[in-house]
Amino acid sequence: MADSRSSGPGYAIGVTRQGADIPRIPVLAFGMSLGLFLAITFVLCVGFDLIFPGMAMYETWLKLLPGFTWLSIPSFLLGLVGAFAYGWYVALIFGLLFNYFAARWSR
Repeated sequence: MADSRSSGPGYAIGVTRQGADIPRIPVLAFGMSLGLFLAITFVLCVGFDLIFPGMAMYETWLKLLPGFTWLSIPSFLLGLVGAFAYGWYVALIFGLLFNYFAARWSR
C-alpha cells in the first residue's frame, strides 16, 4: 500500500511529509504539460500560417526545428515531435534546477 504522505497533489516524486514545506515542481507533470502546450501551440501556428499566409511565421519554425521544412506530413510530424521535445527539455532543466535550489535554500 502506498504511503499517503508521499503522494498526491503538490508532492514531487520521492518527497516525504518531512519535506512537504519545500516548494517542489513535479517534473513529470510539468514535462507533459509543457510538452503538450508547445505541441498544441505548434499545431495552432501551422494552422494560422495556412489561413493567413501573409502573416506566416513558418520561417521561425525553420530556424527553431532542425529538419523542419514547409509543409509536408513528415515535416509537420517532425515539428510536432520537436516542439514536444523542447517542452520536455525546459521542464527537465528548469524543474530539476528549481527543486535542487528550493531544497538547498530551505535548510
